[in-house]
Amino acid sequence: MLPEAAAWLIIGLPLLAGVFSIAVLRPWSRSLWQYAGYVGIAGTGAAFVLSLIAVNGAMGNGDAGYEPHAWFAVGAIGAQDGFRMTVGILLDPLSAIMAAVVSGVSTVVQVFSLGYMRKDEHDANGTWSDYPRYFTYMSLFTASMLGLVLAYNLIQLFVFWELVGLFSYLLIGFWYHRPAAAAAAKKAFIVTRIGDFGFMLGILYLFLNRGEFTALGLNPFEIPAILDAAPMLSAGIATWVALGLFAGAAGKSAQFPLHTWLPDAMEGPTPVSSLIHAATMVAAGVFLVARLFGLFEESAAAMNTVAIIGGFTAVFAAAMGLAANDIKRVLAFSTVSQLGYMFLALGVGAPGVAMFHLFNHAFFKCLLFLGAGSVHHSVHTFDMRYMGGIRRWMPITYLTTLVGGLSLAGIFPLAGFWSKDEILTTAWSGAHAANTGVSQLVFWLALAAAFMTAFYVFRLIIMSFHGEFRGGIDSVPHEERIPDEAHHEVHQHESSRVMTLPLIVLAVFAVGSGFVANSLIDLGPVPAHWFSHLLHEDAPKFNIGIALASTVVAVAGIGLAVLVYGTRTVSFDGLGRLWRWGHRLLAERFYMDALYEDLIVRRALYRGLFLVSDWFDRRIVDGVADLAGWLGRNSGRAIAQLQTGHIQVYGVGVSMGAAVILIFYLMQR
Repeated sequence: MLPEAAAWLIIGLPLLAGVFSIAVLRPWSRSLWQYAGYVGIAGTGAAFVLSLIAVNGAMGNGDAGYEPHAWFAVGAIGAQDGFRMTVGILLDPLSAIMAAVVSGVSTVVQVFSLGYMRKDEHDANGTWSDYPRYFTYMSLFTASMLGLVLAYNLIQLFVFWELVGLFSYLLIGFWYHRPAAAAAAKKAFIVTRIGDFGFMLGILYLFLNRGEFTALGLNPFEIPAILDAAPMLSAGIATWVALGLFAGAAGKSAQFPLHTWLPDAMEGPTPVSSLIHAATMVAAGVFLVARLFGLFEESAAAMNTVAIIGGFTAVFAAAMGLAANDIKRVLAFSTVSQLGYMFLALGVGAPGVAMFHLFNHAFFKCLLFLGAGSVHHSVHTFDMRYMGGIRRWMPITYLTTLVGGLSLAGIFPLAGFWSKDEILTTAWSGAHAANTGVSQLVFWLALAAAFMTAFYVFRLIIMSFHGEFRGGIDSVPHEERIPDEAHHEVHQHESSRVMTLPLIVLAVFAVGSGFVANSLIDLGPVPAHWFSHLLHEDAPKFNIGIALASTVVAVAGIGLAVLVYGTRTVSFDGLGRLWRWGHRLLAERFYMDALYEDLIVRRALYRGLFLVSDWFDRRIVDGVADLAGWLGRNSGRAIAQLQTGHIQVYGVGVSMGAAVILIFYLMQR
């Protein structure tokens, strides 16, 4: 078992790497700034090694069983509603696997960044500038996600949850001098805060009902205590707390209707996009629901909500990916869709299956994003309409991207096939679902999303790598170019080894992680269904019918993409106005951004704020000023009426005053 101090180092080492880069390397000597990348890689790499040791320990002992540390008291200890707030490390199989995925993917991404971010090494004066800042943010971002994964209680988790949001804001807006990047960072921060408000309400509702826990001698915020008490909570408490937590998860994981921030988040550096989509921010929501699944399964309403939102998002996002021309945005819509698959699995009662898909998705999605970064490094544009023919001079990038695309499409025997098949099998059976009707519905939604996924990922591959080269950045109209890249030229060669080696490593995992981690048979030292048994979950039985159906659907999607964009045997132009209308609807993302920004923000929110501020200004601010004037005028008039100049009036006043004094004197006796 990993010692507790070593478990804290899983968080602490990336944190120290980030602090060292910004506090020591940057102010000390500019000649040392170039080593910030190696410091970050060392920190996250060491955390990865410790995480692997933790996974090995979890295989034998399960929960590490660290005692939490007292933080502060709430109420009187021993009283009915009193408890002690604690902090600690919760290292069990779920958190150990997630920590290994986060730290491992972050290490690979930072190695790739050594090559990709070379263009940001020097500023206009030829000195190192953005380079150390980038690796500082990446290390702190990784540390925040690891803190979230290993948190012992909800308050501790929420603190790291917000830190993940903060560093994603800084990384998405890394090139803050670009208006689009600055706007995307603010959008991501604001939209996810909407979900976080629901998260806070869930925590608040838990606190207001803390008596349910303290009566059992449990802490209402400690995650093990919440899971122990969940079966004894009333349905109302379980439902409202679960729905509040799911609101936060939906915001972080970009689920409908809080999905709009993720496509725009592509304005950040491509390795950042890779890390966000593969193992950190967007995975946090899935992890939260999986971590507290024992609470969710006590509420049929919460489970059905998670399943329906996940299933709808899977189809909704996949449809938007059909019409996108930016290679990173296609992958962004793919991430939203695949996260929908994970929530679908959670909603039908299969947290182990959801985490298995998250595990596989981390590898092939990281691979696809880094492949897009490698392509961009050569042609200096993300617009697939100006690519084509790249496979001739970028064979490693092409082959590894092809592997990632096949895995995403769910083609046997690659990693994506196994986890997607388990999701479909679980949804079809409905054995653990709160409602079998909902389970059947989301199965068909998932199958439709599988067809669209295969279509858009091979549309991406064909448009980017096949056919004739269409000029890259040289063909992009000047008004559409990013100012920072307008001076770049196309380089028709493969990326450097420091960039291609991570692609090869990830491609190996994209091929074998699914089969090895949850194999149907024993593979030497790896037992059958190792991943599911490690999480103490039952693996769904392999269903040959479901496997064939999903494969046929995926092959059909790939075939249609080849006919439309490869051989051009089929053309959508023949569909005429109907397709043009549909394409525009998809290209405009179903007008959700326009709905939010124009209708809700500008018309409803802004107009509401304007009306409230106008009322406050006229009724309160002006009212207070007018009241002061009215009091001054009328009090003056009242006092003036007393000054009549008639002695009898003054005499009455003196008499009344004397009478009041006499009465007061007599009452005191």
